Amino acid sequence: MFYMKIKSVFALLVLLSVAGLSSAVVPATRASAPSDSPDLPSPLCDSITVEDGNKLAFRVYALGVQIYRWNGTAWAFVGPEATLFADDHYNGEVGTHYVGPTWESNSGSKVVAARVPGTGCTPDSTAIPWLLLKKVSSEGPGIFSSVTFIQRVNTTGGTAPTTPGTFAGEEKEVPYTAEYYFYRAKD
Repeated sequence: MFYMKIKSVFALLVLLSVAGLSSAVVPATRASAPSDSPDLPSPLCDSITVEDGNKLAFRVYALGVQIYRWNGTAWAFVGPEATLFADDHYNGEVGTHYVGPTWESNSGSKVVAARVPGTGCTPDSTAIPWLLLKKVSSEGPGIFSSVTFIQRVNTTGGTAPTTPGTFAGEEKEVPYTAEYYFYRAKD
């Protein structure tokens, strides 16, 4: 009988600790809302500064691949495939990033953007460039609904393979990480 009471108390403690942990994890599923824009190495990355009239709304952390296809003479960029997370430890999945380039939240809102011509910088030659992108279209209510600009910064990896492909049409997935900062028009 004493053993049964101890077992019940232990089970209750485990349940309470799991419940406490669960409530601590819930906020991590939202994209983080930093108070400042990213640190851009100046003057190297001045071109990716977001124009006045926009404010930082949130940022996400991407973990995925950049896909390249061998065309017989060179590797051509196909697009990204990445999961977007709320923090830099890749906790709290908030959406995906794929060809377009498109960012889609788990709730269904989407934004498609295009690189702003004449912008970009490469602080690390072993990583894909940092970019400034401007919204082309968006749909659905949610975090991406009123995005105006996106900065891709703090990239690692993702550059095209350095060795030739073995046949035309061969695809390679190159791992990469990045931080995406999303901006909205000031009210």
